[in-house]
Parts: sequence; structure tokens; C-alpha cells
Amino acid sequence: MTDRFRPGRHPYRRVLAALLSAAACGAAFAAADPSAAPAPAANTAAATPTPAQPFTPPAESALPDDEFGKTVKLGERIFMHTPEFAGKYVGNPLTCASCHLDAGRRADSSPMWGAYPLYPAYRIKNGHVNTFAERLQGCFRYSMNGKAPPNGDPILVALETYAYWLAQGAPIGGKLPGQGFPKLPPPAQKPDYARGAAVYAQHCALCHGADGQGQSSGGKTVFPPLWGARSFNWGAGMGDIRNAAGFIKANMPLGLGGTLTDQQAWDVATFMDSHERPQDPRFTGSVEATRARFHDNPDSMYGRTVNGRVLGSVYIRNAHANARNRP
Repeated sequence: MTDRFRPGRHPYRRVLAALLSAAACGAAFAAADPSAAPAPAANTAAATPTPAQPFTPPAESALPDDEFGKTVKLGERIFMHTPEFAGKYVGNPLTCASCHLDAGRRADSSPMWGAYPLYPAYRIKNGHVNTFAERLQGCFRYSMNGKAPPNGDPILVALETYAYWLAQGAPIGGKLPGQGFPKLPPPAQKPDYARGAAVYAQHCALCHGADGQGQSSGGKTVFPPLWGARSFNWGAGMGDIRNAAGFIKANMPLGLGGTLTDQQAWDVATFMDSHERPQDPRFTGSVEATRARFHDNPDSMYGRTVNGRVLGSVYIRNAHANARNRP
């Protein structure tokens, strides 16, 4: 790898602060994550002003034909085919691109070029300053319902390098159009499960299935499961109704983003997040205590009663333990 493109020695290092998350799934990561706190005032003051035009990540044709370029391409493959290339760390069939569309390039779907420049950043979710690598580890743990690759793992490094490449030229700490998921205004009416079910049946079930279990072809997931044992767990950012509503409004139905009303997006996000899914890895042994500690906000359905059942009570045995025990 040449010094010119080596993360940490590239001149953009002054702009892209944290070398190294994949998502799959949920909700820039910090901008999309309700647990992320704003950057310190000193960093904000030094941030580059918001560009007038949307940021454009580098074209693949600009990728150098060297070790750096090979690592970027590996990161893209992991991003697009996560269970295939990072199977020992995932516990569901989702890929990073399930939530971060167009291989992490699409605006308003928490693109990698908008996420990478925000780190290091303090996150309320774990109470300390996170590197981008740690943020990726969280995606494996929550959105992929698996386990975090250790620091320095080639899979983690490749994903980090891919995000670094997409963020070439992006301002550190600056607000970019299309960064994270859109923040919708409060709904005119309280989000409603029944209305959301109707929106889902009309606009979502064709791809994700009436039962929310998605579709696959040739053994590979085409449309990801939205709830149940094969979906993201209760700790994932997409389990936050506000995040899900913003993502849905901008991007769903696939190819028809922006066609649902804000109210429809809020309603169908509430419907989606009112179904059972794998347990939060931070589970304390009590659903009530886990909600009080990690989900005490109006945008989480964890620990609430829906259709006579307390959400979070079905998968008491943490599903990601199975992923830990896989060879």
C-alpha cells in the first residue's frame, strides 16, 4: 500500500479523523443514531461549512490498482454480501446494504461518506467516545444480530477502508445534505399500528412478505426480513421508530422513495417495530429493567404491550449467542 492512499497518512487524514460499522441495518451513523451526541463545540467551530451541493463520493474508476484498492474492493464485497464474506460475525441474513443503500452511497440512507467523517464521536448509547471501528462493531452486534469483529480483524479493516474511500474529500464534522436518515417532523396524528398495517399491506408486503420475513433467491437474501428471529435485534438503530420512519420516507418502497406521506411513514414504522425480534444483547435479565435502562424513550416499542404480548419477552435467550457458538 502506498503512503498516498494509506489511511492515517493521506492528506485527507486531517479531514477524515477516525480510521474505522456496517450496518445492515439501521439508521451518517451518528446522525442517524438517536444515541449519538453532538460533537464538542471546539470541533464544531472548526468544521467546514455545509456545501451547497450534495457530496459525491469517488467513482470506482478512480480507485488505484494497488493494495489499497484491493482492500477497498474487499470492503465493498463484505458490505454487499455480508453473510457470505463475514459469516462468522453475523447472526441473520441482512447485509450492510440492506439499510445503507446503493452500496453505502445513497443519500438519506445513512451513506458511508456521511458517516466516516463524524468519528471519533461521543455516543450516549455506550457512554464514551467511539472510533469508526467501534461504530462498525456495534452494527455487527445489533443490526446483524451477531458479534463484533475484534480490532484489526481483516473484515473490520476492509469495511473501514471502504468507508474511508467513499468519504474522500468530505468535511470533518460538517453537515452534509443526505447524511444519515432524514429527521421527519412530528406526525400530525399519533402513529397507529392499524393504519401502519394497512400501509404495509399496500406498499411493503410485495417485497418483504405479508409475514415480514423478506424474500431470498438462490440462497441469498433479496429483500431482508423486517422482524422475527432472522431480523435485526432490539438494540439496532432501525428499531427506533424515528430512524425507521425517516429511512422509509426517503427510500421505500424501493425505487419509489418519497411517495409515502410523513404520516404513512410514521405509521408503518410503528407497525414494523411493534413485532418481536431477537433480544437486545444488553439484556439485563428483565424486560422491564432493560427498557428502563436502554429503551426509555417514546420511539422504542421494547417492553410495551402490543396485541396482548410484551415486546422483548419472546427471545429472552439472546439470539446472538448462537452466532458466537458457530464455527
